Amino acid sequence: MTLLPETSRRIDEIAARAQSTGRAPSLALAVVRDRAVLHFTGAGEQPRPDPKTQYRLGSITKTITATLVMQLRDEGFFALDDLLYRHLPGTPIGGVTLRQLLGHVSGLQREPDGPWWERNAGGDVDALLAELTYEKLAGAPYRRYRYSNLAYGLLGAVLERVTGTTWSELAGRRVLDPLGMKRTSYHPVEPYARGYVVHALTGALHEEPRPDTGAMAPAGQLWSTITDMAKWAAFLADPAPAVLARETVDEMCAPVVISDLESWTAGHGLGPQLFRVGERVYVGHGGSMPGYLAHVAVHRDSRLGAVVFANTYGLDNTSIQQVSLDALTAAVESEPVPVPAWRPPAAPRGEAAEICGRWWWMGREHSITPDGDTLLMSGPYAETRYAREAPDRWRGLSGPNEGEVLRILRTAEGKADRLDIATLRFSRDPLHLA
Repeated sequence: MTLLPETSRRIDEIAARAQSTGRAPSLALAVVRDRAVLHFTGAGEQPRPDPKTQYRLGSITKTITATLVMQLRDEGFFALDDLLYRHLPGTPIGGVTLRQLLGHVSGLQREPDGPWWERNAGGDVDALLAELTYEKLAGAPYRRYRYSNLAYGLLGAVLERVTGTTWSELAGRRVLDPLGMKRTSYHPVEPYARGYVVHALTGALHEEPRPDTGAMAPAGQLWSTITDMAKWAAFLADPAPAVLARETVDEMCAPVVISDLESWTAGHGLGPQLFRVGERVYVGHGGSMPGYLAHVAVHRDSRLGAVVFANTYGLDNTSIQQVSLDALTAAVESEPVPVPAWRPPAAPRGEAAEICGRWWWMGREHSITPDGDTLLMSGPYAETRYAREAPDRWRGLSGPNEGEVLRILRTAEGKADRLDIATLRFSRDPLHLA
């Protein structure tokens, strides 16, 4: 599968302009869908862009750390609302929760103390924890969005403490290997792009160090390629159950906080960043390390994504995020959305067969249809998916009645006569009003 020719030309133009005006030694850009690279383009010569060349991910690493946190939550290792001191006893900032750390609403300061962690060899977890003081809390939880790299270093420490396994081992065994991301690694593996700072006046290139960030690795250590990030984008759009359930990734992609209170164009979930472009919301994350920029953005409905790398610390006249969002928007607005073939569902049985069909509430018609092991109730404005949890009792899984209970009310003879959904009574009779 490839993009339409006019879409490909637009993506090529976006990449060429960003590399040229941004003065990037090289820039790689791809539009992806369903683990595949639909279109790859690049500009620059140091190195010549290739979809299998590694660049440093920077903070995109945080989405993998967040995935590990959600995995262990689902497996019962902890709850997101656990206080930090429960897993890191003795820490003076233990009153914040794992959820607050994931969503950057803990009030924790942005960076650990000491030398700039992104450009220097990092210490171990014990050293990171030893420097924590109450003064690291720059504000109250949920008072405002406060992006914190330190928060993800602490989440990595929690992961290691509760499992007895290093963060890098967890990332490889639990996320990267199951998704087939064989070119995503802790340290760079050839071929990889060297990172540069471009001299503001002369344009000369200064090669940047590539340190092991130690205890801060969960915030920004990983290296990856366009082809591997196509797999990561596909996971965000259509999760692999071997890694995380769809419901859990949906939870991660739901907004925790709006980070741009003026225009409401940016927010943060439980790991992923959220970007609003027009009436669409994309999920993903940006990343930067000395000498490197990276960004991935995904439109979950169409399963389209954009991945962009550059081996410089800044782009003149634009941003790596803008390049990514422009490319994704160009693809979403011009590419046809794949239409799945209709397949007749299995015939409903038992209670499902009894309540399928047409129902009315306050003169409004609703219909219940089977969809796999669930039922879909569609009304004039929205639909809710229900799953059976007990006799005559179904629970909303998604939609406006998510979490609400549908109860089947029966006549004395046992006939399914009414439905009670959050106290609203539905009838087979179109004239029924309450």
